[in-house]
Amino acid sequence: MQIRDLPYTDPGRPDVRSGPRFLLWLGSNQLGGQIKAALWGTLHMAAVAFFPAAVGVAVQAVSDRSGARLALAGGLMALIGILMTLGDTMLHRVSVSNWILASARVQQLLARKTAQLGSTLTRQVAAGEVVAVSTGDVEKIGWFVEAFSRFTAALITTVAVCVALIVYEPRIGWLLAVGVPVLTLAVLPLLPRATRRADEQRDKAGRATELATDTVAGLRVLRGIGGEDLFLSRYRRASQEVRRAAVRSARMWALIAAVQVALPGLLLIGVVWYGVGLARDGHISVGELVTVYGTVTFLLFPLRQFEEIAMAYSFSRPSAQRAARVLALERVTDPGGREPERGGPGPDGERLTGDLYDPASGLRAPAGELTAVVCGDPDAAGRLAERLGGHSTQDSAAASARLGGVALDEVPLDAARAAVLVQDKDPVLLSGTLAELLDVPASGNVPAETALAAAQCGDVLTALAQASADDSGDPMRTRITERGRSLSGGQRQRLALARSLVTDPEVLVLDEPTSAVDSHTEARIAEGLRSLREGRTTVVFSSSPLLLDRADRVVFVRDGAVAAVGAHRELLRTDPAYRAVVTRETDDEPDPVPAAELDDELTRLNENEQIEESA
Repeated sequence: MQIRDLPYTDPGRPDVRSGPRFLLWLGSNQLGGQIKAALWGTLHMAAVAFFPAAVGVAVQAVSDRSGARLALAGGLMALIGILMTLGDTMLHRVSVSNWILASARVQQLLARKTAQLGSTLTRQVAAGEVVAVSTGDVEKIGWFVEAFSRFTAALITTVAVCVALIVYEPRIGWLLAVGVPVLTLAVLPLLPRATRRADEQRDKAGRATELATDTVAGLRVLRGIGGEDLFLSRYRRASQEVRRAAVRSARMWALIAAVQVALPGLLLIGVVWYGVGLARDGHISVGELVTVYGTVTFLLFPLRQFEEIAMAYSFSRPSAQRAARVLALERVTDPGGREPERGGPGPDGERLTGDLYDPASGLRAPAGELTAVVCGDPDAAGRLAERLGGHSTQDSAAASARLGGVALDEVPLDAARAAVLVQDKDPVLLSGTLAELLDVPASGNVPAETALAAAQCGDVLTALAQASADDSGDPMRTRITERGRSLSGGQRQRLALARSLVTDPEVLVLDEPTSAVDSHTEARIAEGLRSLREGRTTVVFSSSPLLLDRADRVVFVRDGAVAAVGAHRELLRTDPAYRAVVTRETDDEPDPVPAAELDDELTRLNENEQIEESA
């Protein structure tokens, strides 16, 4: 696998039982790249290790006044230098490729899991944690994968050098063979504390990031109530906690680095002292002493790789644990415990169509009709809307919604998403141009211009054209900021509605699509929605009389079950509970508005709307 071949056709099925198991699975899927990096690393480090031997030959040649051996030593050093350069270059190339490939695999796994879970993901895990896993944690996991191959090369080279020294000079070789493992293991008692401090720093940084994100998202509201200073002080305290935690973590890692420098330095002094004594007594030559000194100096280099792999594992293990926790999440399975496979349109490949029915509440939306649903509890309405789309809910025992008699959780996920589209009451607009916003998977039967007109986006297009960065005046080329924060709530709702209409699904479920627009615009949207979706199944959750009056049928849901079904004006006259929800009556209002007066007022609003449209 090369970087140019990304993305993966199939990133695989990860082992998510624990963080270490996930890292092991990730490494096993890149075994070829790990082996190549280890081989190139071994070549590089072996060349570095044998360079002192060439220098020792040169020193001994000068001592013996041998020009031939000096020339041979020069050629040997040049060859070793070429091997060092080649090995280092290829090691960096392959190890960084391993890093990128591992990060890309984890990101694809996270993207696939996010698509599978849909809106239920944020109910099982915080959105901030998903962002942290897909950014910072992915980088730390990739770092460990990249560092592991260099650690393997360092380990192989260190063992080989110690064996060579035992053969070359047994007395010094055995001293190093015992001393190097002791130095390597000397920092192990410090790693648990360093890991805990690093985890504490990441947790505090995550909370500070979450606080900053919430503050930015609610900045307009904070300014309205004068709460900027309060939240600024909170973020300042959180930021200082992150700084103190980072300093504590840095101190521990600095101590580990100091130990990794001090102990090998002491070993080097002891070996050189012992070697000088051997050379003075004539047991070894000056060239051999230089060779031993250079080789011992080289061993300080792989020891730094041991320190890095310890640090990389300490940082990547909790990151891998968080990634495994997110990847282990599952959507609700069918009663038989089988999760739907991804694939064709339906159980037998046919297109899903027919009445939409929710067994838990008894709600039925006839095919091809506009059904309005009135629910006094907004949270219950949101859960019902998601259940109609085949999304798992907090109530996992509730039976899945059925479309044309087929349970949505028993069909392939792609088929369920293509057949039923649910627009949340707080839809998200991604950053990009308006053309990119409306470039979504669609049937092709509803042009963007038609959808924008039905959603009454004329004034939005005018505002976008005026704000266009170029001179074209084309609103479709105007960039929309993240989550549409540069737009008003009503403008965001209408653009989101237009995006849903462009998709043109078999069933469209809208949760409070006009709660932020004025009554005149709402009336026109209701008419445009009814006209554009004629012959298609549409379910609208709303308590607005203007929308309810244009629905083919109205379903009143109370305490999680259907309480009444009929036309809006009929329910106003016959059902006091329905009238109380629609008119916002309270127990403190002893004289509610008569249903006849409500009918007259609704008729007057419709007539005024028709007059305005004619004008």
